[in-house]
Amino acid sequence: MAERYPPFPPRNPNPPYKRIATEEAWLPPDIMDLYVREIAEKTIDDPGFNQLWGFFAGDSDLAKTQRRRMVDLDAERLKDMDDSGIDISILSLCSPGVQIFDPATGSSLAASANDQLAEGIARHPDRYAGLAAFSPLDPDAAAKELERGVTKLGLKGGILNGHVLGTYLDDEKYWAVFEAAEALDVPIYLHPNMPSPQMIEPFLTRALDAAIYGFACDTGLHALRLMIAGLFDRFPKLQIILGHCGEALPYWLYRIDFMHTRIASTGRHPNVKPLKRQAWDYLVDNFHYTSSGVGWEPPIRYVMDVVGTDRMMYAMDYPWQFVPGEVGALDAMAITDDAKKAFFEDNARRLFKLD
Repeated sequence: MAERYPPFPPRNPNPPYKRIATEEAWLPPDIMDLYVREIAEKTIDDPGFNQLWGFFAGDSDLAKTQRRRMVDLDAERLKDMDDSGIDISILSLCSPGVQIFDPATGSSLAASANDQLAEGIARHPDRYAGLAAFSPLDPDAAAKELERGVTKLGLKGGILNGHVLGTYLDDEKYWAVFEAAEALDVPIYLHPNMPSPQMIEPFLTRALDAAIYGFACDTGLHALRLMIAGLFDRFPKLQIILGHCGEALPYWLYRIDFMHTRIASTGRHPNVKPLKRQAWDYLVDNFHYTSSGVGWEPPIRYVMDVVGTDRMMYAMDYPWQFVPGEVGALDAMAITDDAKKAFFEDNARRLFKLD
């Protein structure tokens, strides 16, 4: 039986690599205030948002702690990084970001958030890098904001927080932001959202809607919709990042590849057509994966084995899952020194073009 953690082994106090955490959430205070107000006034018709932020907008000690950590870009976050042995955090707008607002409002809030994030990075340039937010249902503005974030603010890619009030981005009318990402040679992090209104009810009744299972189901679904729609045939160099060891897709790699090929070849489904490459190829060549929320060696090594050590990166998932002890467990993984350095540092430096 595979060993489970905790107890965690002590972390290496002087590792031969920097530790770069690649999925670390942040929310500007003004958007946090809007979330709290939306919950109080019940103006957002999205059961997932209301379930998740109904709790985190509340008065429990955990909710208050998470809100405080989420908006901080200075002393508390840096202390938590130091206490965990994290050298650099790649910061991105917390889910659902600006995606619960109408497109015009979302675009305005995204620009403001990107400015605030860039200011925080400028205060601590050796500790932070960041990803640009955008409003996905405002395609041209989204592409322009990603370009501004990368070329003017020095951000390293984009953050897409799952579906947008039930809309997935496999429709080509939303692809301008992916076109921009490929042209800029930056990745898009496909981060979880709560399951969409169309699918959430069976999750809610057993509290499976968030990180236990719902996040992975919805995000994995979104990734596959993008792939099957031909996104990577249109933009073959585009890179998408999936957290949580790939939202289970690497585990299903063989079956996804086998069954998609069979279904597409029959021509019986009008929205499933043969692609230029196999599903396996896209999930290996067009995706990177992180360990966010999975401080456990076996699934991390599995992704390394089936996808490659050059496509698996470390992430903690701060502050949602702040477990400093996991760093020691992953320092102690039974992999080569080169693979460990790639996991903690080199892959992130290459993908995000860190100095």
